[in-house]
Amino acid sequence: MTTTELDDVSTDDDHVGAAETTGSGRAFALLLVITGALGGLAAWVITLDKFELLKDPNFKPACSLNPIISCGSVMQSKQAEVFGFPNPMAGLVGFGVVVAIGMALLAGARFRRWYWLGLNVGTLLAAVFCMWLMTQSLYDINALCLWCTLTWCVTILMFWYTTVHNLKHGIIPAPRGLRDAVLEFHWVVPVLWYGVIALLILTRWWSYWSSLL
Repeated sequence: MTTTELDDVSTDDDHVGAAETTGSGRAFALLLVITGALGGLAAWVITLDKFELLKDPNFKPACSLNPIISCGSVMQSKQAEVFGFPNPMAGLVGFGVVVAIGMALLAGARFRRWYWLGLNVGTLLAAVFCMWLMTQSLYDINALCLWCTLTWCVTILMFWYTTVHNLKHGIIPAPRGLRDAVLEFHWVVPVLWYGVIALLILTRWWSYWSSLL
């Protein structure tokens, strides 16, 4: 997929001023809707399972498949309530906002520069938080939650392609060469990012995975 297909809305000079507004292409808007919906689904399922665990400590979530893929272990950890309440409750709000923005863009909405920067910062913070949770899951909790992994994946896409959109339209200033490189090879960063995550998961529990072969 080219960046033209991904984001086919351009501005007069590709540099958005404070008073100007920018929309997006249909593909980018759909990406926000789909990733937001998948993240919201994951957050909803985890929230429901968390409530069941609060009622019954012996409850076993459906995604607790083995000693490694054990959603229950992750949900019962202290890292699952970083802000004093279950993390997925924040996800329900955040992913809901992303879906709303995507739907607005599909309807033809255009936003000011500060709005796009706010979305970029929000998705960046979400991605950083997800990566912190990933390290905690791998090296402290010693268990993996499939629904949590889904939220990592969709958050990475949200953050990266919001950044690509903002670079393309000059919302984030960048040298021409850097911007052209990002637009031409926009797929490289998420592919490498996912590859690193997969490699970390594979090496962290290599003895277990190899025992299944």
